[in-house]
Amino acid sequence: MRYKLTFVVGLALGYVLGTRAGRERYEQLKKSARQVAQNPAVRNTAETAAQQGRVYAGKAFHTVSEKVGDRVPDSVAARVRSLRERGQADGADDWGTSTP
Repeated sequence: MRYKLTFVVGLALGYVLGTRAGRERYEQLKKSARQVAQNPAVRNTAETAAQQGRVYAGKAFHTVSEKVGDRVPDSVAARVRSLRERGQADGADDWGTSTP
């Protein structure tokens, strides 16, 4: 999914940069992108995906921790703890989505 999204964004960027329509077409595309980003359905989907990502990342960390044990470098463990604490402190992440 991420690769498809990256491809579409790259395609759109290439179109904007290569088009002869100029500024008017760029502004039209920018307005359309803003409308899509502000759509409640898109925002809810992004928030749901972010929450699921957090859940899967937590499960993966626990699975790896169990298998690797104390061999996880302290720097990695400290980074994970700081990210968890930051996410729980204010209830929102860097993208404006709430945390569970």
